[in-house]
Amino acid sequence: MARKVFFHVGLPKTGTTYLQTILWNNADELRRQGVLLPGFGPRQHLWASGVVREDPRLARRGPRAPKAWDVLRERTNAWDGTAVISHEFFAGATTDQAARAMADLAGAEVHVVVTARDTLSLLTARWQEVVKNGSTVHIDGYPASEGTDPTDEWDWGTMDLADVLARWGASLPPERVHVLTLPKPTEPRDTLWRRFAELVGIDPSRCDANTSEANESLGVVEVELLRRVNGELTGFGRAVDRGVWIRGYLAQGKLVPRKGEKFWPSPDRVQQLRARSEKVVEAVQTGGYHVVGDLEDLRTPADLPDRRHPDTVTEGEMLDAATATIADMMHDVRRLTNERDALTGHDHDTRAAAVRERLPEPVRKAARRARAVWRRS
Repeated sequence: MARKVFFHVGLPKTGTTYLQTILWNNADELRRQGVLLPGFGPRQHLWASGVVREDPRLARRGPRAPKAWDVLRERTNAWDGTAVISHEFFAGATTDQAARAMADLAGAEVHVVVTARDTLSLLTARWQEVVKNGSTVHIDGYPASEGTDPTDEWDWGTMDLADVLARWGASLPPERVHVLTLPKPTEPRDTLWRRFAELVGIDPSRCDANTSEANESLGVVEVELLRRVNGELTGFGRAVDRGVWIRGYLAQGKLVPRKGEKFWPSPDRVQQLRARSEKVVEAVQTGGYHVVGDLEDLRTPADLPDRRHPDTVTEGEMLDAATATIADMMHDVRRLTNERDALTGHDHDTRAAAVRERLPEPVRKAARRARAVWRRS
């Protein structure tokens, strides 16, 4: 059995993608150092979180998904060393679900690791992530309630640090519950990785941290544009469609690169989240958990930089962003169509005729008139 298991359970938007990318890119080196990442990749850990949280929708993700936790458990229990299990959706597990998952690990010394940041910046980042995944919710209405549901990865169950620590730490001594704060902007970029590596017992100097992926944020105009587009989309209800097309292609591929302005919720919401941050800091102190980094970084600063609210975005700003985005997408359509035609052997005339046949009759008539005029000119 594994001697130690580190459960990295979140929180979302706290460098989890960054850490997971480094871990998986260095999986072979980690094994040489006696550290196992069980399973074939991050997706299997995502699926496993759904098993632990008893998500009834898990089977939609494919036939392997419902068995994901069994795979991770069996490989971890067969390993003689340290194992790391990492996905931010584990954070939503109830106290009983978390306890059962840890009990499945055959008596290993279990540690829980939670990466964390102040509640205001966390919720702001998390809201734009839920918009990337197809939501139309307003920033000041997110999350919709104070309740938590282990099958809902987007509510307070995965974002309330105090609650996550209470649920995952209920059956562990506090010294085995670790809070890793995000580094300050003035600290080296790899600070979070080095904190995590030192905690787990990894030699970071033998790992390549330069290929890590940043999960970048949308600007205020872009996030409001995407929120409006989401309201017009139909047929994108599956997780794979949301992930590939809304989040991957449109949000990350087209809107994030515009490098728009950062934003905040309304002043009233900021005050609510600041108060929540204070309660989080108090809970960490009272719980006696092991903190790596500066606990004060979990407080929302008294002086915040001025940022816009999404409601201030004008129709003109969205029109400009939409125009540029559509133009960029047109280039993609042409390039991909040409690549497809080259592979299938279709020439331009054949493709154009096929397209015309699918057009409504009034459009076909107009096209015929236009071609006749063009030929006479």
